Amino acid sequence: MAVHIELGDIQAEVIRKDIKHLHLSVLPPMGRVRISAPQHMKLDTIRVFAISRLAWIKTEQHKMQAQPREAPRQFLTRESHYVWGQRYLLTRHEHEGAPKVELNRNRLGMWVRPGTDEARCQELLDGWYRDQIRATVPGLIANWSAVLGVKVNKVFVQRMKTRWGSCNPTAATIRLNTELAKKPAECLEYIVVHELTHLLEPTHGPRFVQLMDHFLPHWQQRRELLNALPVRHHEWGY
Repeated sequence: MAVHIELGDIQAEVIRKDIKHLHLSVLPPMGRVRISAPQHMKLDTIRVFAISRLAWIKTEQHKMQAQPREAPRQFLTRESHYVWGQRYLLTRHEHEGAPKVELNRNRLGMWVRPGTDEARCQELLDGWYRDQIRATVPGLIANWSAVLGVKVNKVFVQRMKTRWGSCNPTAATIRLNTELAKKPAECLEYIVVHELTHLLEPTHGPRFVQLMDHFLPHWQQRRELLNALPVRHHEWGY
C-alpha cells in the first residue's frame, strides 16, 4: 500500500518493495514523484533522502511541465499526424468496408465507416502504431541482444501512461510504448537499448550509465530529443 510524504509544496508517493535501495522517479506528464523503498526502511529516512534530491526533482518537473503537448485529435482530412518523426496529413475516407490505416507517400489514409467517432478513430490509429512497433522491434532486439549478450523472453507493445518503456529483469521481458511509433526511429532504438541494458543492470546507477555509454555513445542526446518532442494531449495521465 502506498503512502505519501510532503516535501514542502511537493507530495511524493512512497511504495514499499522487496528491494535493497531507494529509487526515486519523476513521472510524466506533470512530474508526479514516486519513491520505491525497502520494506522496513523508516519513513524519516526516506524523507531525508527525498529532500536531498529536491533540486533535481524540481528540475525534472519543470522540464516535463514545459514539454509541448499534441493538439486534441479530431481525425479530419488534412489534420497532422506523425510517423517515425515525419509529419503526414491525414486523409479520412468513409466507406462500409473494414476500417484500416495506410501510409502512402505524404498522406496517412484512414478508412472508417460513416459516423465513426473520435474514440474509435483513435483506437484504430493506436492499433496501427502498435503494428509499426511490432514490425520494427524484432530486428532491433536481435541486433542489440547479440551486442549486449542478453536474451529477451518476450516483448510487449502497449499504451503506457507514464513511461516510454520498462523491463522486468527477472522474467527477461520488456514493454514498449506504442507512442514511440510517432517519434524518430533513433528514439525507439534508444529505448530498446535502455531496457535491454536493464537485463545487465536493473538500476539507473553508475554501472547502468557506464554500460549505456559503452554500448550507445551519445545516448543522452537521443533521450533529450525524445523528451523534447510533444507528448499526447490528454491521455498521458497517472
